Amino acid sequence: MLPSAKSLEGKRVPNVTFKTRSDNQWKDVTTDDVFKGKAVVVFSLPGAFTPTCSSTHLPRYNELARVFKANGVDQIVCLSVNDAFVMNQWAQEQEAQNITLLPDGNGDFSAGMGLLVDKSSIGFGKRSWRYSMLVKDGVVEKMFIEPEKEGDPFEVSDAETMLKYINPKAVAPEPVVIFAKPGCPHCARAKALLEAKGYRYDEISLGRHITSSTLRAVSGSGTWPQVFIGGKLVGSADDLEAYFAAGKAA
Repeated sequence: MLPSAKSLEGKRVPNVTFKTRSDNQWKDVTTDDVFKGKAVVVFSLPGAFTPTCSSTHLPRYNELARVFKANGVDQIVCLSVNDAFVMNQWAQEQEAQNITLLPDGNGDFSAGMGLLVDKSSIGFGKRSWRYSMLVKDGVVEKMFIEPEKEGDPFEVSDAETMLKYINPKAVAPEPVVIFAKPGCPHCARAKALLEAKGYRYDEISLGRHITSSTLRAVSGSGTWPQVFIGGKLVGSADDLEAYFAAGKAA
């Protein structure tokens, strides 16, 4: 049986040494290195490269890292019972520059939390149960542990739930996508406008199976760029300029 979240709150995190790799060298990272004197959000998951972890859990914490920092969080840590090579490769594939990925290779930290579980039925061996926690100076302030049921529940350890606990009034930025093409001055202007307003964006560029037909199918226009904010079409660089001038930005 898993421990309750309440039973872990107010307790110190386990004192362990993480075997990490940096610049192709082994580096020991202690619990104190991670937590001492800091406010740290930790989210732990069953495994790198697994579906929910890769598609939702890690990406959303990475996206909201600046919001967490603005609300007093010094560091966001993703922990999994995987080795350092796997975690480093996953971080690179996920482009997770805003998160520290810690390998709990032997499961020492997860076991110390009482959250090391047996997933031998799917060939995983011992893995961490999915959870998140806010740790201040090595002491657990708040825990969110996924319900103990079949499969891989993902209901309470998400980034939004943690952010809402830290600051119920915090506003997550709208996701932004810009369809652009190399050498396009209007695309450069649109990107400069977004950057000036503090917006982070994903860029989808002409090429690599993205064509003008793709742009028309998605936006209804063949004019580059086309900008989407919060899932809604804003339009061209001129449209984006008008959008900001009208005070529609968050």
